[in-house]
Amino acid sequence: MGINRRQFSLLMTGALVSPALLARQSPGQPLFASAATDNQGQHYLQLVSDQGQELLSHPLLSRAHHVAAHPSETWLAAVARRPGTYIDVLDYRQNTLLHRVESAPDRHFYGHAIFSRNGRYLISTENQISDGSGRIVVRDCQQQFNIVADHPSYGVGPHELALLSDDNTLVVANGGILTHPDKGRDKLNLDSMQPSLAYIDLTSGTLLEQVTLPPNMHQLSIRHLDVNDTGTVAIALQYQGPKYDDVPLVALHRRGQVIQPLRAPDAINRAMKQYCGSARFDASGRYVAISSPRGDLVTFWDSYTDTFIDQCKTRDGCGLAATEATGEFLISSGLGRLYRYDLTQGKKQRIPLLLRQPIAWDNHMISV
Repeated sequence: MGINRRQFSLLMTGALVSPALLARQSPGQPLFASAATDNQGQHYLQLVSDQGQELLSHPLLSRAHHVAAHPSETWLAAVARRPGTYIDVLDYRQNTLLHRVESAPDRHFYGHAIFSRNGRYLISTENQISDGSGRIVVRDCQQQFNIVADHPSYGVGPHELALLSDDNTLVVANGGILTHPDKGRDKLNLDSMQPSLAYIDLTSGTLLEQVTLPPNMHQLSIRHLDVNDTGTVAIALQYQGPKYDDVPLVALHRRGQVIQPLRAPDAINRAMKQYCGSARFDASGRYVAISSPRGDLVTFWDSYTDTFIDQCKTRDGCGLAATEATGEFLISSGLGRLYRYDLTQGKKQRIPLLLRQPIAWDNHMISV
């Protein structure tokens, strides 16, 4: 990828990551954030424009998994990859670390957190190491991120979570996989795992609803999800059973119903290699993108008709973010590339990246 003289000068002067450059971005310009790693093994929180221009590159202690954006402040929260113990909360316009949240001694994070819609609280999924139970921890952003609630996740291995439109109902993906920091990332209960989708009252911690897959699918780990304004949950699944099994890897759920597994055409379903890495609704809330980095593809689904629409090949593509256009997504890859995909036209376009150094994007990308 070539750059012109002006771009080269910007790279040499470091202007691409200066607060002044970020301040010149128009208020409505789309920005996208993700964790990333350079070729020296240093980990970062990256912020780029929708044209691929690097606006911020903030060093992190270790590899992060997910980044959460505050709804009203210029804050980003980078969550350590399991079994990490930190969340860095950064003001991206000032390039200032506001707070480093650390897990309790008998806890670790599971890679995901969100801000409440009013911006008051930071909500994370955590592991109680002593007994392997999942926890949902609520911290007050206005009180130095002190813990104000600590709820059960009603399962093992809670991973991604989201808030429904009422701002008080959490939906949590309990992956069902037991782990322990002493065993690294080993999975300790694959024969008996019981993944679930749990709906939890944020204020009281009460379990409102919990659904599971059929018993013969108990090794389909419910890991990643997204939710639209109507409350439909899109689920990206990861299979922990025999390599020769051909199982559905995408599902939808609506309150009061069973989980609805969805299958892509056979060849595509097999190509997904039993692993989906991220789920994202588009701006309209109708179309869903599900990435399969091991299969080098992203699939697209219609949540109104519960049907497969299309797929696009993307080597090690995992991170997904919705743009402001219906049916349009950004896709980031572990090879350091960024693409724009227009579902309405079936067109994928590579976005040239203007970065200080090559990076590999981590698993998730968000719009800011």
